Amino acid sequence: MASLQHTRRPRGIKGTRGRGIALHAVLIAGLLLSAFPFYWAVIMSTHTSSEIFSYPPKLLPGSHFLQNLRSLFDNIDFFGSMLNSLLVASAVTFLVLFFDSLAAFVFAKFDFPGRRALFVLLMAIFMVPTQMAIIPQFVMMAKIGWIGSMTALIVPAAANAFGIFWMRQYMRSAIHDELLDASRIDGANFLRQYWHVALPVVRPGLAFLGIFTFMGQWNDYAWPLVALTNPDNVTLQVALSQLNGVHGTTDYGMVMTGALLALVPLLIVFAIGAKQIIGDLGKGAIR
Repeated sequence: MASLQHTRRPRGIKGTRGRGIALHAVLIAGLLLSAFPFYWAVIMSTHTSSEIFSYPPKLLPGSHFLQNLRSLFDNIDFFGSMLNSLLVASAVTFLVLFFDSLAAFVFAKFDFPGRRALFVLLMAIFMVPTQMAIIPQFVMMAKIGWIGSMTALIVPAAANAFGIFWMRQYMRSAIHDELLDASRIDGANFLRQYWHVALPVVRPGLAFLGIFTFMGQWNDYAWPLVALTNPDNVTLQVALSQLNGVHGTTDYGMVMTGALLALVPLLIVFAIGAKQIIGDLGKGAIR
């Protein structure tokens, strides 16, 4: 019996090692597939348009990155439009995190008349495509006098149905009623419960919502194209669209250089938000 057990153990160890190697191989393959579009964007930003469409395709960096960079800065106000996008995306993200989490806290942990009807209405709004609201939203902004200013981008996006739904679902499971009962016994009012009890617990959910909102606003194109009639206030996506030439004269090396630089703020925000999510989840596991 002892010899039989002794012969079986190496087989189990080999099987475990084999599964581990296969899992790591799949993960590495997925990583390479995910990173290849970024690598290809870097490669295209260092070549001319003729070199980009050459066959076989060039898989190594070229020598035209600085030339494409100069062409980019000569054709559009890149840093000015990037600053506009950064202001709009940051302001909208801050407002969404505040208003959506506040509304979600009420929906998740407080009972009041008409709560279910309001939540059903919220879900109905959530299912309406945003493109359907462009015309009435434009009319409303025109009557207020905000067309052409970045206020027309910030105020309508200050709260959204998805953020409220996401934070409500997160708060229902993350915030225990005992915490709120204890805070009420200590004399905490609604705002103190929200700020000192709810927000510290749901920081991973807020981090995800912040990343999602910032990326959505940064990449938004349709509404800024309609609302920003002032050329000085255009966002980065609208400015990059002006690089597309007509009659097949688009400089794709210059376009890819602009697209590559536009990715940098998104990567920074994603790295900060992901670090916050992982750190807070780790703290919660330790607790």
